[in-house]
Amino acid sequence: MRPAPRLVALGFAFAALAWAALWWSPVGWIGGALAALVAVVALFDALELRRRAPLELVRVMPRTFALGVRTRVRLELANAGSARERVEVHDGHPETAAVAGLPARGAIEPGATVGLEYELRPQQRGEQAFERAWLQRASRLGLWQRLERAGAPQLVRVLPNFARIASLDLRALEGRLLLLGVRRKRRRGEGMEFHQLRDYAPGDTLRQVDWKAAARRGKFVSREYQEERDQQVVLLLDCSRRMRAQDGELSYFDHCLNAALLVAYIALRQGDAVGVMAFGGTDRWIAPRKGRATLTGLLGSLYDLQAGLESPDYQRAAERLLERQKRRALVIVVTNSRDDDTSDLAPALALLRRRHVVLVANLREPAIEAAARPERVPDLEASLLACAANAYLEGRAAALRGLNRPGVLALDLLPRDLPTALAGKYLDFKGSGAL
Repeated sequence: MRPAPRLVALGFAFAALAWAALWWSPVGWIGGALAALVAVVALFDALELRRRAPLELVRVMPRTFALGVRTRVRLELANAGSARERVEVHDGHPETAAVAGLPARGAIEPGATVGLEYELRPQQRGEQAFERAWLQRASRLGLWQRLERAGAPQLVRVLPNFARIASLDLRALEGRLLLLGVRRKRRRGEGMEFHQLRDYAPGDTLRQVDWKAAARRGKFVSREYQEERDQQVVLLLDCSRRMRAQDGELSYFDHCLNAALLVAYIALRQGDAVGVMAFGGTDRWIAPRKGRATLTGLLGSLYDLQAGLESPDYQRAAERLLERQKRRALVIVVTNSRDDDTSDLAPALALLRRRHVVLVANLREPAIEAAARPERVPDLEASLLACAANAYLEGRAAALRGLNRPGVLALDLLPRDLPTALAGKYLDFKGSGAL
């Protein structure tokens, strides 16, 4: 319990009266009498506050939050006592979250329950903890404040904001999805499977004509093919220290995870199986699976995956993936390598392409991109910085071109472009029959 601002103000007022009594003694007698009266009143006010029953607090909120999405949290306070309560609440929300509306203030009548709300925006994925809330209760006369804890600790899960990923990036891919899902493409190689027979249409090739069916029906009949289903996609995600870098509000690894979920969503819609392997300090393996429940399973298995402090071991990651993934698959490697990492990355890709089709997405730093293409160059120092950044990017591009081989495609991407670019390349592979 501590004095409220009102009691502190009264203390200063009596101090002023005591100072005035040095020059006029009657003021001292009046001030002393008033001070004694206020002291007695303050004592009874403090005892009344001390005897009050504790308030009950229940936190009403979802068990899962989406990263970066504002969500309302409701604090329900129940007053089982006989006195009207004036309370100020500071909730024990996760330190990494941004909040608006705290501290929350309200009045609670005897025997009543009130709800106080605030907004919380998580800024870090994973399991997050809510500690017990702090309540500041005022005495009846407002002379004292009592600070106490209320409520219970709670754990919540913060998941990637997949709804936003899908809504924004699927618009850019709508045309390609239409080609794969609605329009049936002509057969090319072994990447297409038979779908159905239909009447011959202008533009069909002679290879599409089913001559036996045409003889039975007395008219030309064409075979219609669709992209082969039941293929496998494995996302190989780098969790090393370079993936901790930030691009806006999200880390490189957050962008990586968003891209993985978008590719998984589209691949599952196409009837393919999707798996994930993490490397670079965290070894996590989720075998390829199909079905609608797979995406939910991936969210539940990857939401707490974070980039660590170790360096990536590409060779070891390739060896472990070959041990785990026996069937041919599209392996999508997402990493943030530098020029000097090429000597480690190239042998690992060569090992993977013996069995799989490999797509490498190497993240490019937005800060270097901005330095290489400044809006204006005010002085010599800025000019030298732009030249150095351009030289670095040219060397990086040359190193990535050196990774391209039959069965390996390397891309240089900004983190924010990663989800749409990877999903688009998957659809290109799917449509060309390369898998």
